[in-house]
Amino acid sequence: MWRYAQVFKPPTPLPTDRQTASVFLAGSIEMGLAEDWQAEMERALADLDVLILNPRRDAWDSSWVQSIDNPLFREQVEWELGGLEQADVVAMYFAPTTKAPVTLLELGLRARAGGLVVCCPPGFWRRGNVEIVCRRFDAPLLNTLPELVAEVRTRLEAARRIP
Repeated sequence: MWRYAQVFKPPTPLPTDRQTASVFLAGSIEMGLAEDWQAEMERALADLDVLILNPRRDAWDSSWVQSIDNPLFREQVEWELGGLEQADVVAMYFAPTTKAPVTLLELGLRARAGGLVVCCPPGFWRRGNVEIVCRRFDAPLLNTLPELVAEVRTRLEAARRIP
């Protein structure tokens, strides 16, 4: 049976289906500074039978206090950590117009686990750090979003699970 990509965003619970390959979209979100590259990735993968874990929350409220004591903020961060841990592939994009501190943190958290595909265009303020981490942990480092899309598609197609 052929299915198309299913997109999950917080606060929707992460899927428990482990028969379908999954991708977590880690990367620049900084509202107003980062393009909505996640939507572009969703469109590019829409024809695949995959689970797309997109942390770009539709109802994000920038006034939320960023504290473990704020249940909405904590729910968001825990959702992201869960997606980062369970995904077969992690697509990571560093937009040159952003600082992306959370993405840098996620790079460090996921680098040793494998399954990481990184796009860090020239001009990102900490590209050198990203280059060194990618080389150390054998993660492909790409320069453009189309390259990231192509590599993620290839990996998801290879990771397809047979029910």
